[in-house]
Amino acid sequence: MAEDLKHRLLETNEEFRELASQHHSLDDRLHELEAKQHLSDEEHIEEVSLKKRKLHIKDRMESIMRHVSHAGSQPLSA
Repeated sequence: MAEDLKHRLLETNEEFRELASQHHSLDDRLHELEAKQHLSDEEHIEEVSLKKRKLHIKDRMESIMRHVSHAGSQPLSA
């Protein structure tokens, strides 16, 4: 069900789609950093920053999903 909602939001919600794109880009960069044997100080700082940004984006995406899911379960007012 959550996957269905994600798919629907990717198709219909511009903010959600942009957040998903950013999340994917950050994930790609994190994989690049994780593949290295040793990180420089700058890369380590970047890694920590990317993880925080990625988590913030994920939290926002989940917030949108909760909002849409909750709004969809409310009865229509007359």
